[in-house]
Amino acid sequence: MFQRDVSIEDTASRLAVNRVVEPSTGPSPPRESPEYVRTSLAAAITLGLMPGRFYRNAKLYCLNLLLTYREGCAGRCAYCGLSHTRTIAKPWDEYSFIRVEWPVVLLEDVARRIESGFCSHVERVCVSMVTNGKAKNDTLKIVGVLSEKIEAVSALIAPTIVDKKWLGKLKHAGADKVGVAVDAATPELFERLRGKGVGGPHKWNKYWRVVEESVEVFGRFNVGIHLIVGLGETEEEAVKTIQKAYDAGALTHLFSFFPEENSQLQDSLQPPIGKYRRVQLARFLINKGLARVEDMTFDRVGRLTDFGIAEDLLNETVESGWPFMTSGCAGKSMDSACNRPFSNCTPYQAYLGELRNYPFQPNRDDVELIRRQLWDYSEEPVRVWMGEVAGELLNQRYRC
Repeated sequence: MFQRDVSIEDTASRLAVNRVVEPSTGPSPPRESPEYVRTSLAAAITLGLMPGRFYRNAKLYCLNLLLTYREGCAGRCAYCGLSHTRTIAKPWDEYSFIRVEWPVVLLEDVARRIESGFCSHVERVCVSMVTNGKAKNDTLKIVGVLSEKIEAVSALIAPTIVDKKWLGKLKHAGADKVGVAVDAATPELFERLRGKGVGGPHKWNKYWRVVEESVEVFGRFNVGIHLIVGLGETEEEAVKTIQKAYDAGALTHLFSFFPEENSQLQDSLQPPIGKYRRVQLARFLINKGLARVEDMTFDRVGRLTDFGIAEDLLNETVESGWPFMTSGCAGKSMDSACNRPFSNCTPYQAYLGELRNYPFQPNRDDVELIRRQLWDYSEEPVRVWMGEVAGELLNQRYRC
């Protein structure tokens, strides 16, 4: 009963993947972009391409699409589900990514369903590139098609293969915002996890140069960086990177590390929830112009102990719940249309009280839980926070 009520129907979803694009019995052309794209499981459910529902009736407001190629992505990032360093015996277009499956669908079907009003609550589409030479032209084509069907289209770009001239073409194709997945908070971590440390092509300075060029083309705060908490950085290092992005004219979209099966970091732990909550709050304060990292206080191991603002403002901000919601590109009626339900944790973890990014505004009970987590400095990667859940688990243990 619990599984049916609170999680996406995983078994049904897996069985349905093959119904999205029917497999051929004989040789057939590869299902590649720009005719095909991969779509997140949440987007596939929202588009009606797969069955499923979300814990606490969350809704997806941004359709996340990913370019797809037989040879995949040239990146070798240690934590990424799309990396060629991942030891998994299946074609690249069947790799899971950010914890869930990304089925291959026809771009034409996605565009038709958007235009039909089937998912009229959706406010944005995000087109994600991969590091593949074909992706430059294909991204422009896909953005062009989608911008005729929906007002707001973002592109999560691959800095290693683009330049400022191409960014101008992207804007002309119809994109209004750009994302750059910097991911790692320091140049040392970036090099170890994305660059020479794994034999990968990405360079820290190139990524930040593209951030700056994107701001010049798209305007201040129409650019966002992705930052993953839990790759080995301290809270201080993460917050300094958030400030660096803000000063460059880019907002930060925050992710909590989740180990991808068969990746190089599959045995790494998620960051403690207290660490993530503090970085979430610091990100919100910086991105809203309410605080700066220079005014914050960190202890000797880089943990946030003071946010550098008046106590009444701090309490009001926490009480709103906004800092702890998913951060992403804005829609016409909301700060973050890209709310990615349960991409950073499982529905079961959310049930235990560790909903890392709320895909909806936290209610009063959620905020009380968040307050406890905010000042928790334990190193446990996952804890049971809900009293009634803890009691239920104990009862189950004794019944066994």
